[in-house]
Amino acid sequence: MARFHKMHGLGNDFVVIDLREGMVGMMAAQARAIADRHTGIGCDQLILLDHAANADVAMRIFNADGSEAEACGNATRCVALLLGKPGRIETLAGILEVSPANAMAQVVMGEPAFDWARIPLAMPMDTLDMPVGWDSLDRPSAVNVGNPHVVFFVDDVEAVPLNDLGLRIEHDPLFPERVNVNVAQILAKDHIRLRVWERGVGETRACGTGACATAVAALRRKLVTSPVTVSLPGGDLTIAWQPGEPMLMTGPATHVFTGEADWSQFG
Repeated sequence: MARFHKMHGLGNDFVVIDLREGMVGMMAAQARAIADRHTGIGCDQLILLDHAANADVAMRIFNADGSEAEACGNATRCVALLLGKPGRIETLAGILEVSPANAMAQVVMGEPAFDWARIPLAMPMDTLDMPVGWDSLDRPSAVNVGNPHVVFFVDDVEAVPLNDLGLRIEHDPLFPERVNVNVAQILAKDHIRLRVWERGVGETRACGTGACATAVAALRRKLVTSPVTVSLPGGDLTIAWQPGEPMLMTGPATHVFTGEADWSQFG
């Protein structure tokens, strides 16, 4: 039997396994089985922690479909809570600096990338105002914040059939590594309402990198000012960013329970 933590950031939930407590061989099929909400433990992402040469801990992120993600803002805040002190977390997107305090955490998310090849897109185009559309969603912005995002600004986020359009856009050939899909509504100069379709997961209650990508896209279009509150179905995050500087994400993280499982029984 091995220990795990069940955690969430604004309802975006995780099973966190610390490999430093004992090695676990984890394959995509096992990750899918653990993430299954009917026959497994249930989560949006499976998080593996391990030793890191140049950071306090290394973090790997498996989506519910077994694919691996480069970054996850909500999971990073949860890992910061486990660290219990300011530290550095190594991810596929680079090393992130975290500062936990009173069930909250701030994450230095690094600088966003806007070049079409960095998103990546299948062809060159202006990523601030992309000349593409899918039914009612068109003219998005694209940004890589450690993982790829596309952001649509709409009049009413609730009116968007995200279960249909999110899946279609995620798998569109324009995005060779697939993409996270954000639909955002500007409520005020310092407030955005957001729904997110996460690549490899589906619609989630919150997405930290989605909040960062959306805030950055809105700031680039001069729709909001920094810092900005991003309200997701699970709650609020605060995002601050200035061109040429790293993004700062601040929000809550929750430890739900600690359990034990035999990982050989999954997958």
